[in-house]
Amino acid sequence: MPVFLDDHDAELALRPGTTKSEIVAFLYRNPEWGYSPKDLKESLDIPRGTATTTLKRLYDDDYVGKTDDGYYHALSNREDIRRYVSNLNQANRMFGHHRDANATPEEPEKQIGKGRTDEELDAELAELEDSIGELNE
Repeated sequence: MPVFLDDHDAELALRPGTTKSEIVAFLYRNPEWGYSPKDLKESLDIPRGTATTTLKRLYDDDYVGKTDDGYYHALSNREDIRRYVSNLNQANRMFGHHRDANATPEEPEKQIGKGRTDEELDAELAELEDSIGELNE
């Protein structure tokens, strides 16, 4: 998977779509709150053991903070992680609807070009191209 070099941080070992990334994104989207492994298990629908192990690793790697009584939270000094989560949010806004498991294809009569002949589509395309040409003049 290619990376955009302006935002790439070789020290940041997060990959979208992983449990590690999901936990980090959740915590950094909610920076004013601390969460227990059980809270994250329920919020993200992941096994409790996975939540506990991943949180410990994230804490050890200084991706997240932890209170004395065991609540994990976003770190205010990790601007690199905030950028990562912001990029995830933007990608989700742009492309997230394409991954909706419950999405259904449009009705055939609503699909572009359905019910029209090639000649009708060609005429419409020519009309649009003419309109664009007039705008560019």
